[in-house]
Amino acid sequence: MNDKATHSSRLRSELIETAKDMHASGVMDDEAFAKITLRQSATTAEPLVAPLSGEDIRSLRETANMSQAVFARYLNLTVGYVSQLERGTKRPSGPALVLLNIIRRSGIGALQ
Repeated sequence: MNDKATHSSRLRSELIETAKDMHASGVMDDEAFAKITLRQSATTAEPLVAPLSGEDIRSLRETANMSQAVFARYLNLTVGYVSQLERGTKRPSGPALVLLNIIRRSGIGALQ
């Protein structure tokens, strides 16, 4: 490992350690601490954007009690595209994948 990478790694660990101490002493609130540790950590317990299968997408829609047309409107997609996603002929990517993961984590209410 080169000197720059070693320095960056050491700096990162020192920053996280300082944030932990500030959080434990009450100087830093939970939200700020979570934001810092999420930015600085190399891995998180759950990936923010995970691939979803067609069955996963159908399950999200059915859990929200929505037709394909209403679900498509919430996501600003066409009904045909939602149908293709649910059948597995297409895989969501980009903004559609992000929105679907938000729904997966927080429910459809997160988009309202």
